[in-house]
Amino acid sequence: MIEREPAGASAAGREPVSDRDRVTDRDHVTDRDRISDRDRVVADDRAVTTTAAPFEERVTTKPAKTSVAAALALAVGTAALVCVLSLVLSPVGLVLSIIGIVLGIVGVRAARRLGVTGRGVAIAGIVLSVVSLVLSIAYVAGVVTVLNNDRMVEQLEQQLDRARDQLPDSIEVPQPGQ
Repeated sequence: MIEREPAGASAAGREPVSDRDRVTDRDHVTDRDRISDRDRVVADDRAVTTTAAPFEERVTTKPAKTSVAAALALAVGTAALVCVLSLVLSPVGLVLSIIGIVLGIVGVRAARRLGVTGRGVAIAGIVLSVVSLVLSIAYVAGVVTVLNNDRMVEQLEQQLDRARDQLPDSIEVPQPGQ
């Protein structure tokens, strides 16, 4: 634990502690303590002087960047799921889901490098892509099963004929202004 002494106090015969030599705990640093000696101004009635600051070493780091592959995996996985759920674009969703899985794997590997983030985004893209792949395969399997069953095809044709018979022969569409 770091002990703090009040300014100007001496302990066991030591010299008074100046602001420059005072040890401060990083968790309890106040804004006044953060001001360097270079920025401190000593005001006198007649003159204003500044004191020189010792060399300060500052470490700057670049912010981490999200992997492009991870972001694309999430976008493509979402698009694949939307396509599969629309049922009409299910074959497009099948292709997009495979692309999303590949991009997600590339994104997870890229996130291992220093300064690159996006592991969670890539995993979310993989999950969405896998879900859309499973739904797409189930949909395609269901369609193929129905179309290969002759009795099911006959039932579909009969239902379409009944629906066609129920349609009216002519439809009057009112025109605006008449």
